[in-house]
Amino acid sequence: MQEVKIAFLGFGNVGQALARLFLDKQTLLRDQYNLTYRAVGIATGRHGVAMDSRGLDLQEALALADQGKSLHPLSAAEPPEDGLEFIRTCAADVLFENTPVNYQTGQPAIDHIRTALENGMHAITANKGPVVHAYDRLTTLAKKHGKHFLFESTVMDGAPVFGLWRETLPAAEVRSFEGILNSTTNLILTLMEDGKSFAEALAVAESIGIAESDPQGDTQGWDAAIKVAALVTVLMGVPLIPDQVEREGIENISLEDVTSAASERTRWKLLCRAEKRAGEIHASVRPALVGPDSPLFNVQGTSSAITFQSDVLGDLTLVETDPSPETTAYGLFADFINAVKPRSG
Repeated sequence: MQEVKIAFLGFGNVGQALARLFLDKQTLLRDQYNLTYRAVGIATGRHGVAMDSRGLDLQEALALADQGKSLHPLSAAEPPEDGLEFIRTCAADVLFENTPVNYQTGQPAIDHIRTALENGMHAITANKGPVVHAYDRLTTLAKKHGKHFLFESTVMDGAPVFGLWRETLPAAEVRSFEGILNSTTNLILTLMEDGKSFAEALAVAESIGIAESDPQGDTQGWDAAIKVAALVTVLMGVPLIPDQVEREGIENISLEDVTSAASERTRWKLLCRAEKRAGEIHASVRPALVGPDSPLFNVQGTSSAITFQSDVLGDLTLVETDPSPETTAYGLFADFINAVKPRSG
């Protein structure tokens, strides 16, 4: 039986959902993968830090976080000065890095993942910044140390967007894609079809916890742009940052615009597009009208979808219905299994 020591850097909605998933799946991990785990560290801005090489009680950690209390009473060590020191001293085998995204630089998450890899850990994240701003560097570093840098949850939560092309469809070349990749804006536009104003719809998105901490990251198209950049960087092999994606958000779409579109049997969507032409990438995020003939027409609420075109297949569409922190957590959990499961041969 292989025991894996895990640490959480970031313990918000997704981190807590991941902890619950570990608790729920511990029997499956043991029976199907011959794996057990021991949580040795949790670091969060809101609830403090807990570290114990003997293992932390995840159930108790979740209860404290749910009550808004500090995790420090669970700790057997004094809290480190910062996230980097936490990584160096927690002695984990796997770090889950789930700090807030920085669209412009990817920091400090890049340094967190670099430090984890340099200290012999697999690094798994739902943070898009390191993928966009340091994919080649971190991938090379991971290979150097015989570890994995994995990030399935960065786009479409638990849907296997990256794994589909890198593992299930070997040697296929992604030439273009078009999709709805931001749940907040899609929900806002759906609620506006029901008669809510932009402000009312945004308030609903914030109340159910799907909006970014700064919702302009959603409504101005930054979250969508960094996801486009991540897909292009990894799946099309061309480094791209959000500033290189033509970007327009949905803030100028009025209730009248949505009503008028409905009368024409069309819908407004914040469309994410990228295409490789003559070796160059043309990428954009902008509102567009789609009709009933589009596979994206009926993607409503918080759902997301993407249609890929490749050199060997016709259009291939993935749809994820109403994602949640639990689906994002599943992507992290799947990456964990792929990183640490015993390899045959």
